Amino acid sequence: MSERGGGVREVKSAARTVELLEVLAARGDRPARLRELAEELGVPRSSMYALLQTLIDRGWVRTDTTGSLYGIGIHALLAGTSYLDTDPRVRAARPYLDEASEALGETVHLARLDGPDVVYLATRESHAYLRTISRVGRRLPAHASALGKSLLAERPDDRLPLPEGPLEPLTERTLTDRAALIADLARVRARGYAIEREEGVAGIAGFGFALRYDRYERYDSPATDAISASVPVVRLSEEHERRIVAVMTEARAKIEAAAPRAPGAGAPEWR
Repeated sequence: MSERGGGVREVKSAARTVELLEVLAARGDRPARLRELAEELGVPRSSMYALLQTLIDRGWVRTDTTGSLYGIGIHALLAGTSYLDTDPRVRAARPYLDEASEALGETVHLARLDGPDVVYLATRESHAYLRTISRVGRRLPAHASALGKSLLAERPDDRLPLPEGPLEPLTERTLTDRAALIADLARVRARGYAIEREEGVAGIAGFGFALRYDRYERYDSPATDAISASVPVVRLSEEHERRIVAVMTEARAKIEAAAPRAPGAGAPEWR
C-alpha cells in the first residue's frame, strides 16, 4: 500500500483494478491484448492475467472467443446507469432539457466537470440530426466544448483544472494556446455563457451555461454542472442564436430553482 492524501494508505490492488477498468473504458471499441495492458500499467503479465480473469468472472471485463482480447464488461454499464438514476440533479434537470430541446429543435446536454474533462450525464437529441452514438457517459476535454468553457470560466485563471503542456486539438478550430483560452474565458465571464464554434466537433457550434448557486445554495460554488445547446453551423443565423441564448438562459434558471436543496440531517453530501 502507498500513502495518500489525508494520511489514508492506498490499497495497491484496488488502485490497479480501477486503473485497468479506466484503461479499457478509454479504449472504446478497441479491445486490448494482455501484453498491452501489462505494459501500460507496468505490471507483470502473470499478475495482469489473474486480475483480468477475476474481473471476467464478475462481469466487469469481457473477452473474445479466443481469450486474447479484452474489453469493458456489462457490469460497468450497470454501475454507470445506477449513478445517473440516483443523481438528484440529473433527475431534476431532465424535464427542462426536454422542454428546451423541444422549443429549439436542437440537441441539449447536461454535463459535469471531472478534472480536465466534462462528462455527459444527459442528452436530448434534435430530431433534425440524430447521432449514431449517444454521448451519455462519454467525456470531452473541457477546453474544447461550450459546456467545459462555461465551467472553466467559473474558476480563477491560475486554478484551471487543465493538463500540463499543449492542449489537445479536436478540430482545427480548437483553442490549444493557453493564453487564447484564458482570453476566451474572460469573454465567457463577461457574457454570462460560453460559445464554441466547431472547436469540439466540425460543423457544430455550442452554447454552454454553468449551473450556479441560487439563493437556496442548491448548486456548487464554483459550478460543477452545465447545460448546453448544440446546433449545426449551417443553420445558425443571428436570430436563431438569440433564440438559443434566451431559451437556454430560461432553462438554466428553471433547473437551478428545481435542483435539490442542500442535504438534510442524515442525507449523504456527495463530493
